[in-house]
Amino acid sequence: MTSTTTPPPAAPAAPIAERRRRAPRQLRRQRSDLVAGPLMALPAMAGIVLFIAVPFVAAIGLSFFNVQLGSPRPPTFVGFSQYVRLFTDPVEAPQFLRALGNNLFFAVVVIPLQTGLALVFAVLLNQQLKGIRFFRTFFFMPVVFPMALVAVIWRVILDRSGGGLLNSAVETFTGGAVGPHDWLGSGATAMLSVIALSIWQGVGFQMVIILAALQEIPEERYEAARLDRANRFQQFVHITVPGVRNTLIFVVLLTTIFAFRVYDQVYILITTAGGNENALRTVLYQATNAIITENSVGRATAISVVLFVIIVVVALAQRAVLRQRSES
Repeated sequence: MTSTTTPPPAAPAAPIAERRRRAPRQLRRQRSDLVAGPLMALPAMAGIVLFIAVPFVAAIGLSFFNVQLGSPRPPTFVGFSQYVRLFTDPVEAPQFLRALGNNLFFAVVVIPLQTGLALVFAVLLNQQLKGIRFFRTFFFMPVVFPMALVAVIWRVILDRSGGGLLNSAVETFTGGAVGPHDWLGSGATAMLSVIALSIWQGVGFQMVIILAALQEIPEERYEAARLDRANRFQQFVHITVPGVRNTLIFVVLLTTIFAFRVYDQVYILITTAGGNENALRTVLYQATNAIITENSVGRATAISVVLFVIIVVVALAQRAVLRQRSES
């Protein structure tokens, strides 16, 4: 005689009344989550709209007009003529193209060199050594210096006279065979001098960003590599660089934007140290010069819009080539 076993009784379902009480709570919680995110982002978005989007749209509008500051004449609509003159006018086009070329040269040299130095310094300062905090502060100090102070320091270094620090050093190391050189006045060395100044002043900022990423790499990876008899260079190539790859992409994009926005050091060195204006001219310097010397707001805003478009195109191209990877 076969015995039949009855299955255990199923757990009782939640009462309908209790489920009805839970539903409004969950719905209110979901609605509050949907509202909390936009409310938290509202101050930042308002700042972006008020201080970036609105001025940029206004700049685009001004670029289509001939506007003279302090002039009693009303602005006159000129269409795209401001943009056309930047590339075709026999007087303005050479200056603008030279400024754009200087910007491109500055960016091509500064972006890889400054990023590479920042990575090397970050690796060196990521060691557990006595007094390492002092060295980290020392390397970061130029970042917090005002650009005016940095330019004054480098003005003394690059002084064209024999008393300049760089000229004195060159004369000492060459035994007097090489005389004083006008580093900022010579077309061959003026932009290179600004590049050296900019890297010295800005490499600490990128270094700190990369240093934070290095400290997030698990130590177990290096221990496993040492067990596999990997040397320091192999650990750097196969562990360190892949571990900070996404951070390096961010640093490259940030450095690109800063490189195309170079202005402060150029203006100070031209106006106070007698730098070669043609060799140091940048796009932003050209834009401000259009307002200061020519009183042309429309031309200055047209130059700024062109520079903005160039930065966006270059940044998007870099972002497409250097894709970030999510770490599993």
